[in-house]
Amino acid sequence: MEIVQLVNVSKVINRTTLIKSLSLGIQEGEVFGLLGPNGAGKTTTIRMIVGLISITEGDIFILNKSVKTHYQEAMKNVGAIVENPEMYKFLSGYDNLIHYARMMNGIKKEKISEIVELVGLTDRIHDKVKTYSLGMRQRLGLAQSLLHDPKVLILDEPTNGLDPAGIREIRDYLRKLAKEKNMAIIVSSHLLSEMEMMCDRFAIIQNGKLVDVQAVSELTMKSTTALYEFDVHEPLKGKNILEESYPSIPVSIIHSTLQMTVEKEQVPELIKLLVESEVKIYGVRVKEQSLEERFFEVLKEGENT
Repeated sequence: MEIVQLVNVSKVINRTTLIKSLSLGIQEGEVFGLLGPNGAGKTTTIRMIVGLISITEGDIFILNKSVKTHYQEAMKNVGAIVENPEMYKFLSGYDNLIHYARMMNGIKKEKISEIVELVGLTDRIHDKVKTYSLGMRQRLGLAQSLLHDPKVLILDEPTNGLDPAGIREIRDYLRKLAKEKNMAIIVSSHLLSEMEMMCDRFAIIQNGKLVDVQAVSELTMKSTTALYEFDVHEPLKGKNILEESYPSIPVSIIHSTLQMTVEKEQVPELIKLLVESEVKIYGVRVKEQSLEERFFEVLKEGENT
């Protein structure tokens, strides 16, 4: 089920088109990433989804409620942190949540305790926010955005400024929320490796345009070529033999292995050539293309279309 739908959404400011005809569907139970270089339009898209800026053309629907025409009904289903979570630092984490709960209807103290435990702040919730680390403030912001049981959680750069341990914590919490609460979680980032571990699918955005939407598993498999490593007894001899027979294929020696980027169908030919040339082969393995490599490859394909 698609909880969030962007239908031909565009944003124009001072005759400059920031977002052009963007259409997306985000499903319940998934972590969906908005991925792209700085200035690609990720934050602009998020601001339109939560109503912080107007939509020039098109519309956005949250549980079939239009953000343009039924804003309050649509936003009842949304929790969001745009940029950094802002809290009263002189209050405790618990008092911040109490203060926020007063703005909503029907949030009981039992619900606050449940959310605090969910985000892992039980031991520190009564400490003042000024004593919190950045990761703890991020978790408190998550707790605040989850108090009213939203079906959609939107986070702009949720791991920005965190250390590796904090990034891992936030990543684990988001995946847990998506599966246990069956929420649709939308995150934006330029940290490719972390997005690879956090998200189920990506929308790749460049210059305000949608380049592609792919599952994480597909993103690293789409290329027809791959980097192969040949573990051989005499790497220099093997390199000379391969370059003599295949001058168009660059061959590198890395830590006593031969590395080259080739088509899958070429691998048996290369193995046969090495064996017939009496070069001992101890192993052949494919070195999976990183998300970063595939990401820039997809962006380049987008520029050519």
